[in-house]
Amino acid sequence: MTEPEPQEIYVHDSTANPAPLGLMGFGLTTFLLNVHNAGYIELSSMILAMGIFYGGLAQVLAGWIDFRKGNEFGATAFTSYGLFWLSLVALLVLPDKGIGEEPSSRAMGWYLFSWGVFTAIMFVGSLRTTRALQLVFATLAVLFFLLAIGDWTGSETITKIAGWEGIVTALLAVYTATAQIWNDVYGRLLLPLGSARP
Repeated sequence: MTEPEPQEIYVHDSTANPAPLGLMGFGLTTFLLNVHNAGYIELSSMILAMGIFYGGLAQVLAGWIDFRKGNEFGATAFTSYGLFWLSLVALLVLPDKGIGEEPSSRAMGWYLFSWGVFTAIMFVGSLRTTRALQLVFATLAVLFFLLAIGDWTGSETITKIAGWEGIVTALLAVYTATAQIWNDVYGRLLLPLGSARP
């Protein structure tokens, strides 16, 4: 009796693209924080809440969906930046609750610098993606380095410049998310993202 030949089974992935959720969570939270950095609003619970829930948890969720979809780049980016937001809120809130010392400006500079290095690494990876995403990572790396310099020098001017640059970064992320949503919903190109490199 002959053995039956093995058959290939194809599983259709019906999970939605998590990138618009992650990009929008990142973009709107970054926008609000940098409106503060630019000197227009105070640092309040509104920004902290956005950091926990939309910038933090929503991006972690998007990252884990990307893990499931096999997208290593998206999984690493969204999960990392979601945890960045959660750690940033913790750095701001925990000392007020008597948990740990408030970090010095020097320490915060190194914290932000390390995220700039991480973002520069991700920017190199983004060179195989769309132009829109490349711009998000490029401007985000600059933002982290500017914020680090602002903390190291104590310069309000540099921090305000970082705030304006961060607003640009945020708007690029919101644009990229919007383009992905609209292009998918309407089934045609409404907003260009720039071709992905082969």
